[in-house]
Amino acid sequence: MDGVVSVFPNTVYKLLTTRSYEFMGLGDKSKRVPNIETDIIVGVIDHGIWPESKSFSDEGIGPIPKKWKGVCAGGTNFTCNTKVIGARYYVQDSARDNDSHGSHTASTAAGNIVEGVSMNGLAKGTARGGVPLGRIAIYRVCEPVGCNGASVLAAFDDAIADGVDVITISLGGVVLDLYVDPIAIGSFHAMTRGIVYIAYMGALPEKASYSPMSHHQNILQEVIELSSVEDCLVRSYGRSFNGFAAKLTESERDKLAGMEGVVSVFPDTLYKPLTTRSYEFMGLGDKSKRVPNIETDIIVGVIDHGIWPESKSFSDEGIGPIPKKWKGVCAGGTNFTCNTKVIGARYYVQDSARDNDSHGSHTASTAAGNIVEVVSMNGLSKGTARGGVPLGRIAIYRVCEPVGCNGASVLAAFDDAIADGVDVITISLGGVVLDLYVDPIAIGSFHAMTRGIVTTAAFGNAGPNLQTGQNVAPWIISVAAGYTDRKFVTTVVNGDAKAFPGKWINEFDLEGQMYPLAYGKTASNSCTEEQARLCASGCLNTVQGKIVVCDTLNNVTESREAGAVGTILYDFHIPAPDPIPLAVLDYSNFNAFTSYVLTSPDPRGTILRSKTVKDNDAPFVASFSSRGPNTLFSDIMKPDITAPGVNILAAYSPMSPTAVPGQSMDYYFMSGTSMACPHVGGVAAYIKTFHPDWSPSAVKSAIMTTAWPMNASKNAEAEFAYGSGHVNPTAAVHPGLVYEISKEDYLNMLCSLDYSADGISILAGGDFTCSEESKVTVRDLNYPSMTALYPSGSTEGVIFTRTVTNVGKDGSTYKAKLSGDPKLNIIVDPETLSFDSSGEKKSFNVTIPYNGLGHLDSYGHMSASLVWSDGSHNVRSPIVVYSITL
Repeated sequence: MDGVVSVFPNTVYKLLTTRSYEFMGLGDKSKRVPNIETDIIVGVIDHGIWPESKSFSDEGIGPIPKKWKGVCAGGTNFTCNTKVIGARYYVQDSARDNDSHGSHTASTAAGNIVEGVSMNGLAKGTARGGVPLGRIAIYRVCEPVGCNGASVLAAFDDAIADGVDVITISLGGVVLDLYVDPIAIGSFHAMTRGIVYIAYMGALPEKASYSPMSHHQNILQEVIELSSVEDCLVRSYGRSFNGFAAKLTESERDKLAGMEGVVSVFPDTLYKPLTTRSYEFMGLGDKSKRVPNIETDIIVGVIDHGIWPESKSFSDEGIGPIPKKWKGVCAGGTNFTCNTKVIGARYYVQDSARDNDSHGSHTASTAAGNIVEVVSMNGLSKGTARGGVPLGRIAIYRVCEPVGCNGASVLAAFDDAIADGVDVITISLGGVVLDLYVDPIAIGSFHAMTRGIVTTAAFGNAGPNLQTGQNVAPWIISVAAGYTDRKFVTTVVNGDAKAFPGKWINEFDLEGQMYPLAYGKTASNSCTEEQARLCASGCLNTVQGKIVVCDTLNNVTESREAGAVGTILYDFHIPAPDPIPLAVLDYSNFNAFTSYVLTSPDPRGTILRSKTVKDNDAPFVASFSSRGPNTLFSDIMKPDITAPGVNILAAYSPMSPTAVPGQSMDYYFMSGTSMACPHVGGVAAYIKTFHPDWSPSAVKSAIMTTAWPMNASKNAEAEFAYGSGHVNPTAAVHPGLVYEISKEDYLNMLCSLDYSADGISILAGGDFTCSEESKVTVRDLNYPSMTALYPSGSTEGVIFTRTVTNVGKDGSTYKAKLSGDPKLNIIVDPETLSFDSSGEKKSFNVTIPYNGLGHLDSYGHMSASLVWSDGSHNVRSPIVVYSITL
């Protein structure tokens, strides 16, 4: 009959029964994420459960997760708790286990921790499941004669609808074709139900009567095949742009993608966080000019991991009433209080905007933290902590949890932040580079741009390889991470009194005492040589009272718990809090030190407390910072700018999993483009205090064209490493000229690419049409830098067309100056630009003739700079030409 896929006889399945977790390496000391673990629901399709077992105790387990949609229907004398939260039976009259198979499998998958377990004294130890704080939902399908397929399929049907995260089924029978196998059918539908898709629908319609939520529910009503709308809809976006997130099957996704008004439908994306002297190094210090009465009206939106509102960096001392333009709320959850500094809070994951990771507090305090004097990390780097706008306000949007930050939440945060009235958004998250229509950060920042909001984003931590940059949309300020002129030196001294300078930040003082040294490779009698060399978990069983030397970064907590007094590691670049003294040596020093350890009859050494020295080579880009060129828009240079991103001291959360018990953790060092991004967010906010009416493109242009020049002496990738150079906040306030880009300019650029005209119109809000006359090539977008991918075999030159707007004095005259590779033979026409008044615009062309491009085959990458100068302002734009073989 129509609609019937298969008809097959009921199948009888049989049970498949044959220091397990410790043997697998998942023991008491393994890292866990309790606040997420307690939300995990494991569905067990089996022989029932004995709920009174200690393995199913709910001791230490909180309320039932809100996502649970099931029931406790276990039959007579069967009681659930907050551990066993659901029960159903399909045979006999109870979900109670009278065979033991179900209780055994359930406790193995998700049983609570039970200590002192044995079988009459044999194999004494601890019983536990993979997620001791996780929840269990039991589905009894078995009776003594076996487990019938009809019941199995019914159990899958219920478990999927109930909202379990994992299904474990220890049953088996003969191998059947997929269409007639209940386990194959049920598990297929389980797989499809967990996929969240985001439907992006462009700008909001201008009709006053339009209700986004109702529209989205009506669309889903037409699309979904089995579930209810309430079960499918995850989020509805309708404050600043249009769209929703929903759990869909692949066929439902395809149907939705073909509907009128839908620009794109794409799977939810998982982003990762891209993890004081920095402002002083940039030239923005105590004596820099500020505009307090405007600064106090600036609102910085931070989309991240939440915030620790009690930090001194978020004190509202000296800050007046909340700005009248603020339209947001303080909805930070239980025990979360805002003030006139942290004026808004929202969360999209877990149950609070409170930061339990430190990433969000660190970035928020870097962007807009209040002034906090005498800050240090246990005495190291004593100074003043501050953000770019100390009197500015912060609105926090928590989208991250320990496993990552999902795109549906990121898009919801943009939707809210735009409507709430922030001036700047800083987002230190990254993932894979996606096409614009399916990239939540690109979509959200586009709509922010149309409302006059600047977005700064981290460029990624995947360097030094080329083409690894993230967040590359042209309306985003993409930020690379550089070093400041403050360098930490942690010296290791061996028993021969030879010193080996290292890095990392060691706050501990061993007072020069010499300790025995143990090389990981020879320090274990329980692991393979390779595992021991890397100081793998469980291998450090002979290091009590010694300093252990490892060939790579290990879990330093393991060293401490094994009784080591310190650790020496081979080169690694991103520091984290450490519970014992730690030093990191480069290749040559590590090899020399290891040679001493292996050849000395009594190797001894010590780790000195870190010292701060001036680094005269700064600024230069960190090796971990991602590199261009731009993988999405080959003729737009990325990154845009470099900012301090190495060893940045800022606010920290005491709830962080890396916090060390007994150690002061109010402020700590972190490194990454995550740390560089909020510096530029703070600078953008600082510029807005002088020019509140400037567009996002004007702010971006000012930041890029006034940057300190950098060169390839420390970064061979040149502009693909550092962009326009290192941010220079005070110069950016008075750039002289700016390169303006309007919303229509961006749309006209998209028209020249392979994006659909209908999609662009929806993106724009329905009032825009692509035309041949108005199309703008990517190369001719009025970007503050000039970049061209030069095709192999081409015999033509390269021409850039640009327009600058005078934001300086009336009657200004600028002359063109060129610097860089003279082989390019660059021609600027005209060479002089004269402006009668502020706001006036002038256009010019930059031509690189074919004879200047012949060297690309040898170099792969050539660059120069155009500087427009009126004697007071130097408006510098990098010019980069590269080949496809770079």
